Amino acid sequence: MSESTKGTAVVTGASTGMGALYAAKLAKMGYDLIIVARNHNRLNQMASHITADSERNVEVVAADLNDSSQLAALENRLRNDASITLLVNNAGIGTHTQLIDSDVERMTAMINLNVVALTRLTYAVVPGFIDRGRGAIINIASIVGIAPEVLNGVYGGSKAYVLAFTRSLHRELADKGIQVQAVLPSATATPFWETGGLPLSQVDPGIVMQAEDMVDAALSGFVQGELITIPSLHDESRLLEWERARQAIMEDFSHNVPAARYSSPSRPH
Repeated sequence: MSESTKGTAVVTGASTGMGALYAAKLAKMGYDLIIVARNHNRLNQMASHITADSERNVEVVAADLNDSSQLAALENRLRNDASITLLVNNAGIGTHTQLIDSDVERMTAMINLNVVALTRLTYAVVPGFIDRGRGAIINIASIVGIAPEVLNGVYGGSKAYVLAFTRSLHRELADKGIQVQAVLPSATATPFWETGGLPLSQVDPGIVMQAEDMVDAALSGFVQGELITIPSLHDESRLLEWERARQAIMEDFSHNVPAARYSSPSRPH
């Protein structure tokens, strides 16, 4: 690792789109990098460009995170590297196709990448972060984690998991010097759409944010210490109002008798 007070950032899904932008921008912020994706040639090209541009050290790891043995090898690599201070769980896939029209094997692969790989990589770095009293995790979720009706339900469910997992991590780790952030992009100009079967040209340009704007906003939220960052949400009070309502209803969840509306018809009122 080159001299740095920020350590090493691991970025998954780093060969294109938001992952590639995260890698380049984190290097400019002073992080050395471990960039992870399947495309070895693309990663090597990126590493050369980033090193020339920022003078940071960049390690390339070509891995398919849907392959259990390759995922395990990466976990072991991260578990034993004390220089790592930031994990960006960016790798993921999605689709706009309705559940009934979707291939179940592809949906399973989506769960494995969006949920299982993200969880296992987090487990790999957190013990070291706790031991060192320092570290951060950025999980790329989606607005469909809040609004699963918008796109495919499996995709929405996987991103709802990412949001819930991030909240729980924050509760457990905040007092241990570890920062956690969930980023909820809306429609963004990345290869996501083509990969998911919907050309970007068919999406209303009025709702599509440029990927660089999305990442810049997300990193600004990270620097500000936000737990949940929604770059496209202009009225922050709506998010704060939603969180207040969520906290309020949580306080009313635990009672030792059912609500009156569920009284049995056979039981006298």
